[in-house]
Amino acid sequence: MSTVPTIDLNDGNRIPQLGFGVFQIPPDDTADAVKTALDIGYRHIDTAEMYQNEKGVGDGIRHAGVDRSEVFVTSKLNNGFHKPDDARRAFDDTLSALGFDYVDLFLIHWPLPTLYGGDYVSTWKTLEEFKKDGRARSIGVSNFQVEHLKRLAQETETVPAVNQIEVHPYFVNNEVRVYGQQHGIETEAWSPIAQGKVLDDPVITRIAEAAGKSPAQVVLRWHIQRGDIVFPKSVTPQRIKDNFALFDFELGQDDVEAITTLDQGDSGRIGPNPDTFDYVPD
Repeated sequence: MSTVPTIDLNDGNRIPQLGFGVFQIPPDDTADAVKTALDIGYRHIDTAEMYQNEKGVGDGIRHAGVDRSEVFVTSKLNNGFHKPDDARRAFDDTLSALGFDYVDLFLIHWPLPTLYGGDYVSTWKTLEEFKKDGRARSIGVSNFQVEHLKRLAQETETVPAVNQIEVHPYFVNNEVRVYGQQHGIETEAWSPIAQGKVLDDPVITRIAEAAGKSPAQVVLRWHIQRGDIVFPKSVTPQRIKDNFALFDFELGQDDVEAITTLDQGDSGRIGPNPDTFDYVPD
């Protein structure tokens, strides 16, 4: 079984650098997918309230027979619950759905600067409560831009442990990543293969052919070598297994740089822009 490296967070906790994501996995399929991932060797599961499959994550961990303490579990606050009392209730619901008395990491899913009077600070202070009482071992943010992070630094006491942002070869998001590196905030990369858009790129296919690996494995390895925390998603057992097989090869620095230069700047973004995103589920 491959040994997944861990990364030290700024609060003294450690996170496996490779995890399993459950975004867009139907709730009824989540438990089986999580069990498959854990059977293969994953020990890091990333979910969110908006995914509506937290219960399946908890069930999958229990069905796999893996001790809770051995699995790093992340969830995220639903966009509709940024007000402090709403956030407290939502967090209680997360723990109830998972069937656990704590999560390893809890994130503000989106900053939503055009909603709630632009007040994500009080939301962050509420997450600080969860960390203080031990029900969230670590707290962080997702999709926060540099100006959002600077505001938290100015108005609150806790530096986010991670910032989960869109990162892939067509959108390297370096301004946010560099700010994180400078301030002890680890970068988690969502959509790490750009929903498959990068897998036919001739630069990546050339590197993959030379390495004897799939394009997806090469891109995920690129993330690993750059220091990103990554959690690819699949419901296909073989693909889940392939995505775990990233530690028996290494990309040369020239290959890492060649993939990085595929960056298209903001035009390469496939997800919403955090400065304007204002989606709140019904």
